Amino acid sequence: MAEKKRSGEETLYHVTAAEGRIRALAARTTSVVEEARWRHGLYPTATAALGRALTGAALLAASLKGKEKLMVEIVGDGPLGRIVAEADAAGAVRGYVSHPRVHLPLNSAGKLDVAKAVGKGTLYVTKDLGLKEPYRGMVPIVSGEIAEDLAYYLNASEQTPSACILGVLVDADNSVRASGGLLIQLMPGALEDEELIQRLERGIQEMPALSRAIDEGSLPIELLFDLLDGLEPKVVHQRPLAFQCSCSKERFSRGLIALGKEELEAIVESQGGAELVCHFCGEKYDVSEDELRSLIAELTNPPH
Repeated sequence: MAEKKRSGEETLYHVTAAEGRIRALAARTTSVVEEARWRHGLYPTATAALGRALTGAALLAASLKGKEKLMVEIVGDGPLGRIVAEADAAGAVRGYVSHPRVHLPLNSAGKLDVAKAVGKGTLYVTKDLGLKEPYRGMVPIVSGEIAEDLAYYLNASEQTPSACILGVLVDADNSVRASGGLLIQLMPGALEDEELIQRLERGIQEMPALSRAIDEGSLPIELLFDLLDGLEPKVVHQRPLAFQCSCSKERFSRGLIALGKEELEAIVESQGGAELVCHFCGEKYDVSEDELRSLIAELTNPPH
């Protein structure tokens, strides 16, 4: 890939309402998901699945600070294989699917059949909070639609009653027309308010399809404010989102040392140099024979 670019920035909004009893998040991720599609050569069903996972990871990462980051992994038995999405506290998002060229017939509702492409399996959320060991939670995949699975994770693993809405609209030319997500969570104090809960449930059911609404010009934050109308919603924080990978040639080259001297010598003997590809962004790095020999020399005579 000749050019390594940063996608146009989208925005993630952190909102509170009902005197702090509701925490909500809204994000448009159209350009983020389109860059993922372009970088990985995704087919439409794969685009929808990875797009939802990337958006969901961005929403879950909203409370992170500093250098903290989290990873969502969806490991199902469907044709997509493993879906991985990572987001950090600065709003950088990246991810991939094991099998990007997956496109299935539309489901009975006339939509991209993400559930069938994902299949049954396990959803993992790993948080790197800068501690000795990262925190890892896991739940079974309950629907394969990803939004419901993330909501189930938040309810079951983090004991936070949550509703998650994710949408990706793919155009006839396979590009991403619209993508975004909403996350609504009940904080302590809201759980006893049946009227509030029923109001939210009714409002969510009556909402227009998220990706269609974004495509028609609505912003997710506007849809969220409509949902929370009368509950005094206010934005408490916002951050830019963009597809951005932390890979580099230097990092990959240093990783080659782990192969050991004999393996590196075998690579030089059989193919001269090496081509390294980043799973997360598809970037390709060429390591020349001379560079490999330098690594071998470093292993032969390590610096004191």
